[in-house]
Amino acid sequence: MRMQTHGAGLAGLALLMGGIFTAPTICSGKGDSIEINKLLSDVNDHAIQLRADSDRMAAFTRSDASWESYATQLNLIKDHINSAGKVLANLNAQRMNGSIWQQTAIDRINPLMKELAADTETVINKLNKHPDRVHMKEFKDYVQVNADLSAGLAHTIGDFVDYGNTKVKLERLAAQLELN
Repeated sequence: MRMQTHGAGLAGLALLMGGIFTAPTICSGKGDSIEINKLLSDVNDHAIQLRADSDRMAAFTRSDASWESYATQLNLIKDHINSAGKVLANLNAQRMNGSIWQQTAIDRINPLMKELAADTETVINKLNKHPDRVHMKEFKDYVQVNADLSAGLAHTIGDFVDYGNTKVKLERLAAQLELN
């Protein structure tokens, strides 16, 4: 009784994210990229959805949910990880066009996303191997780690998006007050 998967799967996420493990190069003096700000906002939307999906699955650990419920939820999570991975691939492609803080954001999101993808793949493998063990502590712990990683990812990305939005507002206000 294997969980049905769609598309390339989580293993393809690393390929999708393309080149994220190269040494970071910091540009100096570049202004913020509007495109990167939009992509950060997009990946933030995916991270918020991932957090909600993972929290929902973590709630299963406090009930007598079937392995099929976990499988359905894991498919949603996997699909959202793959969607976020596509946005992250675009962020990586645009990285050199960003300001220092935008490059830092991308550099911090990459390992978090990779860790979440790996953990989700572990949960999927555990479920595939032993669907009858979804009520055991070890499986519940994996599910909780997944929820914690999703929350951390959403928090980190959200903080960078908030920073970018606040920076734009401050720059607009400085221009209005002719402080530049």
